[in-house]
Amino acid sequence: MERNIVHGSFTVERTFDTPVAQVYAAFADKTSKEKWFKGPDGAQSEHTMDFRPSGRESNSGAFHGAIHRFEATYYDIVPKERIVYAYEMYLNDKRISVSLTTITFEDIDGHTRLQLHEDGVFLDGLDGPEIREQGTNGLLEALAATL
Repeated sequence: MERNIVHGSFTVERTFDTPVAQVYAAFADKTSKEKWFKGPDGAQSEHTMDFRPSGRESNSGAFHGAIHRFEATYYDIVPKERIVYAYEMYLNDKRISVSLTTITFEDIDGHTRLQLHEDGVFLDGLDGPEIREQGTNGLLEALAATL
């Protein structure tokens, strides 16, 4: 296997026809998050969440025969305004990336403008910024379907 790193950043913006409190709760509440934060096949084998500064979240599930795992630590939370966390992604227990993500929420006449910015380090050719941005867009589509 080739050993290398790729750095990448992306920003995704979405406007939801839903108040900020409801969109924020979809990230802050474990039951609400489990409705949309999962793999494309809907599998979710294990999810723990301690949503507070220094709190941790772990989510794992099978996709195309492989186990994908998300391990996050929350660093800054301002309710209904922003969430800052760092996370690692694993593929079958092999770390494939480390990222820092900031999500902001803005009220626009009762709707929510969400901006998600991610800076990542992608390891050994097993993931990349384009793939991650595509996955993030898929998750935000799933979020929109649950709101």
